[in-house]
Amino acid sequence: MLFNSYEFIFVFLPLTFFIYFYLNKKRLTEASKAFLVLSSLFFYSWWNIAYLPLILISILFNFIIGKILSKNDTEKKKGLKKTFSRKSILIFGIVCNIALLAYYKYADFLIENFNFITNTNVNLLHLLLPLAISFFTFQQIAYLVDSYRNETKEYDFLNYSLFVTFFPQLIAGPIVHHKEMMPQFAEVKNKVRNYKNISLGIFIFSIGLFKKVVIADTFAVWATTGFDIAKNLNLLEAWATSLSYSFQLYFDFSGYTDMAIGLALLFNIKLPINFNSPYKSQSLVDVWKRWHITLSNFVNKYIFNTIVKSYKKYTFGKGLFTLFLSMVIIGLWHGASWMFVMFGAMHGVGLIINHLWKKKIKIPIPGFIGWILTFNFINISMIFFRAKEWDDAIKVLSSMFSLDHVVLPQVLQSKLAFLRSYNVEFGKWADTIQGSDWTILWLIFAFILILCFKNSMEMKDTFKLNYKTVLLAVVLFIGGILSLNKISEFLYFNF
Repeated sequence: MLFNSYEFIFVFLPLTFFIYFYLNKKRLTEASKAFLVLSSLFFYSWWNIAYLPLILISILFNFIIGKILSKNDTEKKKGLKKTFSRKSILIFGIVCNIALLAYYKYADFLIENFNFITNTNVNLLHLLLPLAISFFTFQQIAYLVDSYRNETKEYDFLNYSLFVTFFPQLIAGPIVHHKEMMPQFAEVKNKVRNYKNISLGIFIFSIGLFKKVVIADTFAVWATTGFDIAKNLNLLEAWATSLSYSFQLYFDFSGYTDMAIGLALLFNIKLPINFNSPYKSQSLVDVWKRWHITLSNFVNKYIFNTIVKSYKKYTFGKGLFTLFLSMVIIGLWHGASWMFVMFGAMHGVGLIINHLWKKKIKIPIPGFIGWILTFNFINISMIFFRAKEWDDAIKVLSSMFSLDHVVLPQVLQSKLAFLRSYNVEFGKWADTIQGSDWTILWLIFAFILILCFKNSMEMKDTFKLNYKTVLLAVVLFIGGILSLNKISEFLYFNF
């Protein structure tokens, strides 16, 4: 089920909201949690019920492993003999989770590369990728590690199921921690309707809905046509294609994050910030402090730090290598493709250069220059992130830096006619990507929006219920609802 659908907004959400708080009002606390779990599982399986058994098995398995880790810790304190060490149990749990993810997400990718290297023809498995498997797998790996480190406090199966399945963050994050979520569900004051949270939740949800269905889906047309359909692109079409995807992904993912945070607030649950204006960044280091924050934190805490601690002697060079490896993992996490590996490797190299410049060269870069370099690096790397094949990426990238085919808008002809002697044409410059002169205005609008205005999380922190915020929410919500004329998945559903 999609957040941006009539059945979710007008049926599933209001029914779930009112029944959940009605059960809490009747002091049926366990029943209210059970209802929320069942509702979340229904929400998850709406897309394809074949996904349901897998997530249930994953939840049961990880709950048992977490319970064993807790039990082993208790036995250790009592001095009892254990068959297996806590560390071996943790490793077993993590390996099983990664194996599950690798089987469904990377099996065909590995087979394809095996066939290429060995010149064989092993049949592909063509497995159905379970929805959100990357998110709930990482979330539960974090839970196991936290259990091992004694950072989790209670081990109730219903509570654990709610922690994993809570529908606002189930499909595409943010990746949350057990200790962040469960105290909120246990808080007595969170079991009654909070009208401040409701108004704020609707406000943030409306912003996210508008971002997704009005802004992101508008850019999606030009990005999809440019990458997947067009055979050749002129200079402006190539730039419009790359920028359209950069903005599509930005508003699509930040829109989902806003909607998830807004929905959770309706239930008095505060999800962690996951997106904080990354395109305002003046360095690549800052980008990864602002983009998919919970994924960056996960990789830093559970992968980067774990590898670094394994070194007998830490050096700056080893740290940079570990950073590069971590970024490749982030790239591969997004999907089974060498294009994602390329994206991760590019950011790994970019971060290494960023750290070396800061540590060795120490020449300050003016903020505006830093922003130009950073944004263009992101935009170019997004070409590899989006392209299905290497040829698609080269098609866009080469056209962005080629003067062989330049077409400018007809309106500029009277003032720039002298450029005709340089083989510059005037006319419909965006036909190949199904664009028009409006495309340029949309790109300008996107730049102004992301650079000159507060983001939704900043607005959330200063939110006051008044006629201005009500009017803004109504306009954005109605604008979003009027644009629900087609099924449009969130991009991160594919990851």
